[in-house]
Amino acid sequence: YTIGVGSTGNLALSIGTISAKLGFTVEVHMSADAKQWKKDLLRQKGAKVFEYKGDFSEAITQGRSITMDDPLGYFVDDEDSKALFLGYSVAALELKRQLDEEGITVDKDHPLFVYLPCGVGGSPGGITFGLKEVFGDHVHCLFVEPTHSPSVMLGVMTGEHEKVSVQDFGLDNLTEADGLAVGRPSRFATEISQYLVSGFYTMEDDEMYRLLALLADSENVYVEPSAASGLSGPLRLQESGILEENGWEDKMGRAVHLTWSTGGSLVPEQDRKKFYQKGKSLLTPVTES
Repeated sequence: YTIGVGSTGNLALSIGTISAKLGFTVEVHMSADAKQWKKDLLRQKGAKVFEYKGDFSEAITQGRSITMDDPLGYFVDDEDSKALFLGYSVAALELKRQLDEEGITVDKDHPLFVYLPCGVGGSPGGITFGLKEVFGDHVHCLFVEPTHSPSVMLGVMTGEHEKVSVQDFGLDNLTEADGLAVGRPSRFATEISQYLVSGFYTMEDDEMYRLLALLADSENVYVEPSAASGLSGPLRLQESGILEENGWEDKMGRAVHLTWSTGGSLVPEQDRKKFYQKGKSLLTPVTES
């Protein structure tokens, strides 16, 4: 039996690793922007990695076609899988358990704000769906995308969903946040998320690196660039005007803010140091000699 998956990185790591461990044949279809260390690690785990010159859309389209042609193949479809979407949503139950253990209340007077890195939209969409089921109107989710790859935001704002790509707006879909390098959003996830998401914001790659370094210095937590994108969420919220529009400003002193970090623990030490050093260099003021 064969498990296939198309990914820019992190979904491939999870599906590829566990599927190989369980004894399946694993075929991972990865876009050109996927990091080399992720491809190498997958091959070490026993997965077959197919590389494409195009972006995520090409990788997932080709991967779906190849896998579905195999009568013993199953494709984990990040663009159009209800099972995967609901799998993401289960994270809300885990979060509720953690909040309860910490004695953290989420209700009308103690709202929860969650900042979710967003690629094709399946993961943040599924998590948001779960959170809304658990906390209702007391949770507010904001999606974060790279300035060069805001596919879900554009899909929702235009109402065209998967019918538009970032290239249609003159953007190149090139970003260091490889897990978020998606030019066209998921139809299934975006059609649901448009009714649940509270807002979007975009971020430059350099800002992700700066936040990555600040997190390492302050908390000794090392993440990859895409996983740092939600860290500026509370500041963006304050600057956006959305607090006044929704009557939230008087509750901010009692609010809970949560950044969803999507990866970093598997990053090789050499790459981790490069990420950190780049972030530190961007934090250091440039002085003229």
